[in-house]
Amino acid sequence: MGLMGELLADLRAETAEFDAMIEGLGPKEWELPTPAEGWAVRDQVGHLAWFDDAATVSADDPEAFRAALPAFLARGDSAVDELAAASRGLTAAQLHEWFREARARGLESFARLDAGARLPWYGPEMSAASFVTARLMETWAHGQDVADALGVTRVPTARLRHVATLGVRAMPYGFAVRGLEPPSRPVRVELTMPDGSPWEAGPPDAADVVRGSMIDFCLLVVRRRHLADTSLRVRGETARTWTAIAQAFAGPPGGERAPLGPGVRSGSSQGDTGWNRPPSA
Repeated sequence: MGLMGELLADLRAETAEFDAMIEGLGPKEWELPTPAEGWAVRDQVGHLAWFDDAATVSADDPEAFRAALPAFLARGDSAVDELAAASRGLTAAQLHEWFREARARGLESFARLDAGARLPWYGPEMSAASFVTARLMETWAHGQDVADALGVTRVPTARLRHVATLGVRAMPYGFAVRGLEPPSRPVRVELTMPDGSPWEAGPPDAADVVRGSMIDFCLLVVRRRHLADTSLRVRGETARTWTAIAQAFAGPPGGERAPLGPGVRSGSSQGDTGWNRPPSA
């Protein structure tokens, strides 16, 4: 199938799972608050649709995307909240259709790309393979917000390996976006996939190590769970600093999350936990 074929198949599967979760929701459910402060289920769906449209522009006309990028970035951290507010005049049916059509257009455009093609985005430019991975990560992360709002516990899948990979590769960005010098010491990541098989990244002899379940690590790097609410084991100063600021997405980090307290299980539904606004991309 090739790398792009594998990634596109997994993005389609993640899209189908998210779509099934919001299919048939009543008007009140679309307005349920999610863990992102001020954002309802409808805002999470509109956010994905808007950035899917932007992703299609990046894939089809990179120069047009680059030309529009400075104006978007000049809006600062408020941009994503402004986008959410702008879509609140749409009905639930319109939002759902927008998401479906925007995602379909994106998938069609991505399928024409070579895995190594470079595409602009709101952070560093990415290969097309990483770009598709980022859309999968975004779908899964915002899907977690919706699942928390609806009280749904999702079953982790092997698709999380893509989120974990992006989380590891984005380690320098998490430091840079906060104005910090990226670490020179490597970090070893040793995770257990949902089927029990091992997944590893980083040099085996690294002194700094993060160990635990893949679901915990993925929830951490998309900033949907505080480290204290996971079972991850962290060794070394660099690893401890990284796990406090890790983010697998482009743009500003958004607000910090407070621990949810004893008894929280990774991936469990939390309802409105009072977290700050969601990541911006």
